[in-house]
Amino acid sequence: MCLPAACGRPAFFSCPAPVLLKAFYLASCVTLIGLILLCLAWEAWLAPLRPGSWLVLKTVPLLPPLFGILRGKVYTYRWAAMLSLLYFTEGVVRGWSESGLSQTLALLETMLAAVFLLAAIGYARLASGAGIGRQR
Repeated sequence: MCLPAACGRPAFFSCPAPVLLKAFYLASCVTLIGLILLCLAWEAWLAPLRPGSWLVLKTVPLLPPLFGILRGKVYTYRWAAMLSLLYFTEGVVRGWSESGLSQTLALLETMLAAVFLLAAIGYARLASGAGIGRQR
C-alpha cells in the first residue's frame, strides 16, 4: 500500500484499492454462490415451471467459474461477468412475464446477476492493474 506522502497522490486514490479489491472479491463470491443456490432452489423446490422440470440444469454453467472466482483468477472474472448477463436476461424476462413467487425469485435473480456483474468487472479492473491473478 502506498502512503500518500510517499507517492505524491491523495490518500483517496492510493489507499482504498486493497479494500475495494477485497470488497469486489467478497461481493463476487457471495453473489455467485447466492445465484447458484437460488437457481437450484427455484427450479427444484420453490417454484418450478412444472414438476420434474429440467430447468434445474441452468445451474450447471455457474459451477465452472466458481473455483476461478474463489481463487481470484482475473480471466475467470472477465468471462464469468459475461455469463452473468444470461442470468440477468432470464431474470428480467421471467420477472416481466410471471407472477407470484416466480416473479419475486426472478427479480432476486436479476439483482444477484447485476451485482455479480458489477463486482466482477470491478475486481477484474483493479486486479489486472495491480498485477494480481495474471495466470489463467
